[in-house]
Formats: sequence, structure tokens, C-alpha cells
Amino acid sequence: MTSARTLGTSDLEVFPLALGGNVFGWTADEAHSFAVLDAYTAAGGNFVDTADSYSAWVPGNRGGESETIIGKWLGKRGNRSDVVIATKVSQHPWFQGLTAANIKAAADASLRRLGTDHIDLYYTHYDKPEVPVEEIIGALDELVRAGKVRHIAASNISAERLRASLDFSEREGLARYVALQPHYNLVSRATYEGGLQRVAERSGLAAVPYYALASGFLTGKYRPGTTVESARARGAAEHLGTERGQRVLAALDEVARAHDAEVASVALAWLAARPTVAAPIASARTVGQLPALLKMTELRLTDDELTRLTEASA
Repeated sequence: MTSARTLGTSDLEVFPLALGGNVFGWTADEAHSFAVLDAYTAAGGNFVDTADSYSAWVPGNRGGESETIIGKWLGKRGNRSDVVIATKVSQHPWFQGLTAANIKAAADASLRRLGTDHIDLYYTHYDKPEVPVEEIIGALDELVRAGKVRHIAASNISAERLRASLDFSEREGLARYVALQPHYNLVSRATYEGGLQRVAERSGLAAVPYYALASGFLTGKYRPGTTVESARARGAAEHLGTERGQRVLAALDEVARAHDAEVASVALAWLAARPTVAAPIASARTVGQLPALLKMTELRLTDDELTRLTEASA
């Protein structure tokens, strides 16, 4: 595998682009999901991100559809040892929250759906401040000691709670977060930069940003006067009317032309070059969407280009 990155202080070696599983069982059916997973791994990818709640928001779904599809794919391909599987706990309709009992029950349910005996990276999906960090870390540590989880991580958590969690783990000698999954991209920087990023830097955590392409806005397909048929079109189009959105698109267009690359490739390459970032997450509902995403792994932006994008997104 080329360009592998070590995930924080863990022993996980991951491809510099994580494949988002949020579309599996939503905008990508099982056949399309298998095709995307096949194409991603054929290109050297090995890092698949999902959650136990994907995709409970779809009428008729219960949650866990993405994990189930990934589990079927792993079983049919017989490649479990070649793929780093990340999933999350706290948002499944039947397994809400981060109490110790729920964390352990949700992990067992995820393992069944994934058809595996271990989860490589297990995230707390949304922090629950009403639950003491001691209870959360204690339950996650039990899963690690039982061999059900290799490493733990956090998503959607405050800098203060993240620091408290890390301090407790270190003080008690328990499992410790190795990664953080923040909302972070060229049009959403304050969601990570600042306190969260400082904690990650000081503690050696790897950042694995979600919404890396701002719900598709940073692919460049959303332009004034255009209509895009997509389940995420409303979220992406919100950026069109902002001054920052227009500046970012102009900068992306300029850099993309210089490299004969897609706008999405440049947006992901900028994110991958940011401090602490190990692998942005991007999803594809069709195989045809993958090449532009995968291109970021070989795209090398100059310092001037990185500065241009950073300044445009300020």
C-alpha cells in the first residue's frame, strides 16, 4: 500500500483517504456499494468508515444498514485482515447514548452486522456530557481488553471533554483515544481549528475529518444557476451564497487548472496537508465518483497553492 499513514499513536497503517460508508444503504444499494468498495480497495485503499446509525434516517431503514453491507462485502471477499474498519456508537435508534451498558451492547450489535470479531477503530459518535468520561473510557477499555476493539477514538466532542478523557486514560492506564473525527473542510475551519486541534497536536491524535467535501460543495459541481440532483444538495448549496464559498471555489478552480485535476481532488489534498490530518473521509455512491477522490493521494500542492487556498478560506 502506497502512502500509508500511521493513525496517531496506534499501530494502524491507513490509506490517506478514508472511504465513507454513510451512503451505503442510502443512496448506494448493496450492488453499488460492493462495486465502490471493490474499486477503492483495488486502488490501494484500506480504511472504511461507518457508524451503527447509518442510515437510520432513510424511510424504512432501522440503522445499521451500512455496517450490514460492509459485513457482507467482507465475508464475500474474504479480506477482513486487509481492511481497517472504523465504526461509531451513540446514535443508533436502539442504542442511544454513551452509558457503559449501551456502549458494550452497541459494540456487540456492530460486530454481528459487520460479521467480524473485532472493530479496528471505535468512535464515540456524539459525546454525551451527562455521562462521566470515567464511565465512557472504562467501558471502551473493557472492549479493548476483551479484544472486541483494537483502538478507540472520538467524534463531535469538545476540547475540554477530550482533554478530560485523555487525562483519565493516562492517569488510570486505560485505553486512550488515538484519533479524532472532526467536521473540517475548506469552508468549515472553526469546527476544528483552535482548541480541538491544539489538544490533538499535544496528544498525538490523528484527525480524520468528516464532511471533507462539504456535502459535495467542494466537488465544484454546485455553481450559481445550476441544479444538482442529490440528497445532499441543500447542504452543499448553502455555501454558494457566501463570500467565502465564492472565494474558495475561485481558488480551487485556479489550482485545479494548474494540475489538470478535479476540484474535489484539490480540496481533499489541501485538507490532507493540514496539521494532524491523517486521512480525510469522502464517500462515493458510484464507481465513477471515485477517481477524483483517489487522485488526492498523489496530488502534491505547492506551498504557494496551499497558502492561496488557506487564505481564500479564512
